[in-house]
Amino acid sequence: MAMSTGGNAGGPMSEINVTPLVDVMLVLLIIFMITAPLMSHRITVDLPTANPKVSDTEPVEPMDLAVKPDGTLYLNDIEVTEAELKAQFAVAAAKAPQPELQIRADKTTEYKVVKKILADAKEQGMVHVGFITTGKE
Repeated sequence: MAMSTGGNAGGPMSEINVTPLVDVMLVLLIIFMITAPLMSHRITVDLPTANPKVSDTEPVEPMDLAVKPDGTLYLNDIEVTEAELKAQFAVAAAKAPQPELQIRADKTTEYKVVKKILADAKEQGMVHVGFITTGKE
């Protein structure tokens, strides 16, 4: 408790009470002393390094798959059946830089048709799949 002795009995005190500040600082010091050892990693792991080398190969042309509302499939603007599409997926999945499958489905196409295409692509080993949409209207 800060008390003023002497003159100006009713005036403002010019002394600063630092006791609450010291209490807060001591609490923070104790918290940091406890948590600092927990921040270090006890298990060391040999992490791999990234290889920033740019590949000298040409970029791979993506596979463009158009799906009509009736379920008709067009791979690179050529009509294909489901069996032919699976064969194309298997060939593309075996390539070293795997091409991306870009699906353009009509907005009225049933989801089960697109789901079947995605399942076939995954089954054949395709990992790069994207959807093409139009901009915001």
